[in-house]
Amino acid sequence: MSTLFSPLRVRSLELPNRIVMSPMTRQHSPGGVPGADVAAYYRRRAAGGTGLIVTEGVAIDHPSAVDSPAVPRLHGDAALAGWRHVVDEVHAAGGRIVPQLWHVGPLWGAMADVDPDVVPMRPSGLWGRPGVTVYPQDYLDASATPTAAMTDADLDAVVAAYVRSARNAVAAGFDGIAIHAGHGYLLDAFLWAETNRRDDQWGGDLERRTRFPAAVVRAIRREIGDELPIFYRFSQHKQQDFGARVADTPEELGVILRALADAGVDVFDASCRRFDQPAFDGSPLTLAGWAKELTGAISMAVGSVGLTKPTREDRVVESAPIDNVHRLLDSGEIDLIAIGRLHLADPALASTLRRGAVPAFDRAVHEGRLH
Repeated sequence: MSTLFSPLRVRSLELPNRIVMSPMTRQHSPGGVPGADVAAYYRRRAAGGTGLIVTEGVAIDHPSAVDSPAVPRLHGDAALAGWRHVVDEVHAAGGRIVPQLWHVGPLWGAMADVDPDVVPMRPSGLWGRPGVTVYPQDYLDASATPTAAMTDADLDAVVAAYVRSARNAVAAGFDGIAIHAGHGYLLDAFLWAETNRRDDQWGGDLERRTRFPAAVVRAIRREIGDELPIFYRFSQHKQQDFGARVADTPEELGVILRALADAGVDVFDASCRRFDQPAFDGSPLTLAGWAKELTGAISMAVGSVGLTKPTREDRVVESAPIDNVHRLLDSGEIDLIAIGRLHLADPALASTLRRGAVPAFDRAVHEGRLH
């Protein structure tokens, strides 16, 4: 376990080990304000030895960022006071924490009923081609009608919202910034040809489809300076279609990731259904492995770590060995491992892994409350 529990430095951020708590939407912040229960929830993971906590997705300061009223925000006096308490509690337990900035983009309305006067932010007004998805048919039908494509004013407003929220995160004492840019949400929607059919500077070929996500990263980097790291979640799959891909070859992936690295990304958070599966035919490299190979940046893998099957199939999922975690870390293919549901199963997950054990996941443990 020497690599799993070895330190890592990312700009000014010193991590004691390679274990990261992956972002997981919890919807326990009424009115967008994280309370004492949220602070205690994150503190327990820090006290349990997790090297870095990436918060659940946090709405940026934009009207259509996130539809659920119980998802936390990163704007407003009450929400920022709540986040300062969260950060203070995590730091008091010896932990480190970064917020994941989130704009759902085309997927506005998937979590809650929404104001019909609020227009979703869609690059070309398209929701995307539905494929393998868990969304109900009534939502798919409602989302099929195109909306207005994003205007230049919309683009400027979104960038400004990311910048304000990043500024607020720094003021609250967070240790860096994470950006959710996968799974079909707004920044990912610019990359995916099914949701970006623009013919201006923000669409067309893959290089142009990458420009808006890179512009957001560049603006955040200018705002926060050179000390704090930026983590960037990307994916092939989309909530609209688990079989979707934004890159069919390593060369195409390189066009995307190198532009983002040049804009200021330090850590690529490669989100997959299974973290250890090869990303492209003809190579054993995982998606996180390719991110490191193509950019030289720090890479983080996530996806069903320590689980024997998808958690949608059963309420209780037995634990699986994490030999592939050790293999990928020890070989240098990845640098960090992000773990989601096992952090719900066991707040002291890092300590449990150090003992050589892996907990089972029981959905009943976290349904309806923060454990």
